[in-house]
This record gives sequence, structure tokens and C-alpha cells, in this order.
Amino acid sequence: MMERRVARMVSELFASLKQQITSWQHPGRVTLADVRLAYAVAVTVDVVQFLLGPLGWTGFDELLDAVAMVIISRLLGFHPLLLPTFVLEFVPFTDMLPTWTGCVALVVRARRRQGLVSDDTAPAIDVKAEKVE
Repeated sequence: MMERRVARMVSELFASLKQQITSWQHPGRVTLADVRLAYAVAVTVDVVQFLLGPLGWTGFDELLDAVAMVIISRLLGFHPLLLPTFVLEFVPFTDMLPTWTGCVALVVRARRRQGLVSDDTAPAIDVKAEKVE
């Protein structure tokens, strides 16, 4: 009886984790503003890491990488390409390469192929003209 209850709880846990991961991988819509902001974050992190040099500051490079991964995941949706990019940043001298910028370019390309990037540029103010008498 207890084993069934534990098995059901574990099964429900894995089902909820699978649902959460699936929702991260497939964002609803990615706007052009999201794409621009993801590129801005990626370029900023790459430039800062290049300026810090190959050794950087202990722990600061890794913190930048973690923040970049979270922000880019929130903007574009999680993509498996983010994981090797994150791990690659721990290898000495590769943190001076523009890995985040390249990763964002590949993820945006994948999202465009999936049809998730909207090219619609909506007006800043939605106003309809009416004739006043």
C-alpha cells in the first residue's frame, strides 16, 4: 500500500517535471523585442568576458554565464544549445570567444524555423481615428 503511494507520487513528480520542461522548450511567441534583448545580453556578456581576459575574476565569469543563460532562456525559451554554451564557458580561454552571441543566433534561427518569432511590428499606441461632429 505504501509502495503504491510512493510510486504514484514519484510518477506525478516526473510528469510535472516533464510538463514544465516541455513548456520551457516551446515558448508561446518570441517578439522582435525579445530577440533584440537576447542579442544585447549575449553581446554584453561576451564583451565583458573578453575585457576581463582569459582568467577573469574568480567566480564572476561563471556568475555572468549563469545570469546570461537564465535571461536568454526566459526571452527565447529554453533550448538544448544553451547547455553546451554554458559548459564551454568553464574551459579556459574559450570564455574570450563570442559563444553566447553565436548561441543566440542559432537559437533565434531555430525559433524562426519553428515559426515562433513574430515579425509583426505592432503600433506603439493602438488608436482608431473617428470623425467627431
